[in-house]
Amino acid sequence: MSNKVLIIIGDASETLDTLYPYYRLQEGGYEPVVAGPEKRLYQMVMHEIKPGWTITKEWEGYTLNAEIAFADIVPEDYAGIMLSGGRAPEYIRYDQNLVKATRHFVESGKPVACVCHGVEILAYADCVKGRRMATVPKCKFDLEVCGGIFVDEACVVDGNIVSGRTFHDNGRYFGAFMKQLDEARDREGSGSEAATPLAANGRC
Repeated sequence: MSNKVLIIIGDASETLDTLYPYYRLQEGGYEPVVAGPEKRLYQMVMHEIKPGWTITKEWEGYTLNAEIAFADIVPEDYAGIMLSGGRAPEYIRYDQNLVKATRHFVESGKPVACVCHGVEILAYADCVKGRRMATVPKCKFDLEVCGGIFVDEACVVDGNIVSGRTFHDNGRYFGAFMKQLDEARDREGSGSEAATPLAANGRC
């Protein structure tokens, strides 16, 4: 089994949505591979509701290099995929190479992590019908109009999709994603012929 896990970003990906998973994957013995529309440096943002505001404000965050472009993703080479949040998903979701890769992970049963606006990618790829998912409330419509079920919780596991609302949930939802990766790795290491299908609604 590959120890590589994709992290999907673009310009204006949320810094904490992205870097927390990036380093947690390394800590767990996985190799995070950052992918973007092109192989280049991307500007991330801090994406938060400023005190006294009712809408989200963005500040410049760190930058991060995408090691590969969406067009160069070979989904079979990866153990799972992480869809980061921020403003990026609103724009990159239309990339057909990303759509194809996203569908591969969902349909093959490989672990999928999604936080905040990352749900816009899954929704556009037609991967949320009947799925219970957490996301930031402003993306509730995107989820529901595409057939998903909005759940206002810090961690929601529905089959192979693990989701959180915002980076404030990093410490809650991402551990469930890591657990799915570890279980898949353990099954592979034990020589199991096939992965056991995941329960429709798991626990965090």
